[in-house]
Amino acid sequence: MQDLWNTISKYPKFLISVILGVFFNLAQPIVPLLKNPITAIALIGALVGAFLCTTFILRGMLAV
Repeated sequence: MQDLWNTISKYPKFLISVILGVFFNLAQPIVPLLKNPITAIALIGALVGAFLCTTFILRGMLAV
């Protein structure tokens, strides 16, 4: 029974490492774009716009 709990306790560590690996690999091509000020401003503006769009859509759907 102890072996079972040792194995189960390893799953959260695995999940965290997979999530961090995915985010690292997604961010890697974006980092060079942040070195140019024009593309950095456009990228930040796109991220803020996507966040605001998602917020307004969820508020409309949930009638908050």
